[in-house]
Amino acid sequence: MSYAIITVGGKQYRVQEGERLLVDRLQSDEGSTFEPRVLLVGGNGTTDLEPTATVTARVVGHVLGEKIRIGKYKRRTGYRRHTGFRSRLTQIEIESIGAARKASPKAEPPAAEAKPAAEATTPESAARTAHPPKGYEELTVAQIAEAAPGWRRPNVEAALAYEREHANRKGAIAALERALAAKEGDY
Repeated sequence: MSYAIITVGGKQYRVQEGERLLVDRLQSDEGSTFEPRVLLVGGNGTTDLEPTATVTARVVGHVLGEKIRIGKYKRRTGYRRHTGFRSRLTQIEIESIGAARKASPKAEPPAAEAKPAAEATTPESAARTAHPPKGYEELTVAQIAEAAPGWRRPNVEAALAYEREHANRKGAIAALERALAAKEGDY
């Protein structure tokens, strides 16, 4: 029996194929699939702390959680206040665990198009091979603005490329561009 530990919305879940679970509200539409970040894959007595496998999940629907009643009371004053809260949740279903990640065509160029070693160490090539910092997809704009000045230049460039391709959040793009301008004298 195979299982995985994934992270969705900053929380970790132990999941198996076919399992349905409620997570904090996702921005995905109903019926869409996504691949959450995999922290661990295990089963048959073995565990892999650096998994190359992916987990595919499908958004089943958006629901409201149970109502939580909140009451305030101060004795001998007649002060009583009541309110309620229902969390917004997304129900997801785990479709598959263990499908190996496909190698992207950019991972290894063909032998005929291989670049010389001197050219491969330029800052531009480092930005292409660099990745945004770990857990970047789950950071808010405020967290990005606070942390970006401490990142290395290739990581900032990779995060900026990720924002332009995927999220396109104006505040995050502005914060990353500011951090990049501050690092302009580093190279």
